[in-house]
Amino acid sequence: MEFKDYYATLGVERTATQDEIKRAYRKLARKFHPDVSKERDAEARFKEVGEAYKALSDPERRAAYDDIGRRYHRGQDFQPPPGWEGGFEFSGRDFGPGEAAEFSDFFRSLFGRQASGAHASMHAPGGDHHAKVVIDLEDAYRGARRTISLRVPVVDAQGRLTLQERQLDVNIPKGVREGQHLRLAGQGGPGDGSGPAGDLYLEIAFQPHPRFRVDGRDVYIDLPITPWEAALGATVTAPTPDGDVQLSIPPGSSSGRRLRLKGKGLPSNPPGDMYAVLVITVPPADTPAAKDAYAALARTYPGFNPRSALEA
Repeated sequence: MEFKDYYATLGVERTATQDEIKRAYRKLARKFHPDVSKERDAEARFKEVGEAYKALSDPERRAAYDDIGRRYHRGQDFQPPPGWEGGFEFSGRDFGPGEAAEFSDFFRSLFGRQASGAHASMHAPGGDHHAKVVIDLEDAYRGARRTISLRVPVVDAQGRLTLQERQLDVNIPKGVREGQHLRLAGQGGPGDGSGPAGDLYLEIAFQPHPRFRVDGRDVYIDLPITPWEAALGATVTAPTPDGDVQLSIPPGSSSGRRLRLKGKGLPSNPPGDMYAVLVITVPPADTPAAKDAYAALARTYPGFNPRSALEA
């Protein structure tokens, strides 16, 4: 997927005010409107201009786009990094029926959850806000209380986009899953007149872990073992997010075998499981004694061919 430079599409600087962005959009929309333009690619350009304005005219979307855009340039291959929007507070709702088709894959990948907002009345409740927070996997096992920082985009008196930060103390419940939403009542947008404040919904994401990977309630780890542990069987120490356990390796195990640790996945009712995926690790032949050991092993199994299944 190609990274789109919305500022270049509108022909404005990244420091442009909201009014400058609006004027640039109106000028280009008139130029490329399919009903009046004689340009060959008028319809496509009109859609590009409209999408760029949709992204930059909204302070929330613009702030998020600016944050990720610092790492990319126009035309570069782009995939949103996991949890890239963590810490940004958004109002609005998801795309409505058929609305998503109006925009490119690039736009939808960034703003699928922030398509548009609702209109307010004189005494309307405040809008609900949404934010993604990234937590450690261990927090989901034990529960935690964390202070999170959220960045709220606002437009100052000069029309410049700025970010205001606020901090909230949040209880992370034990057993929370990735993608689950935590509701903080009254922490969303302020109401109009006597209307109550909206709610804040925090979407949970897990920080990438150096050892573990998560699939729903289940947790996986690649567990290195030696060739003799695989052949003869052994009891080894296996880490879990909730502490080490002793795991029995059955004799004759092979690489890729999954050993199930029942109930050692994410806490729930019922809890998930943990799977240790065995990875046989071969020691190096870096000494004369090690080379002699490998040579003796080769003499012991003269007819062994691990590639026999691949032969016609």
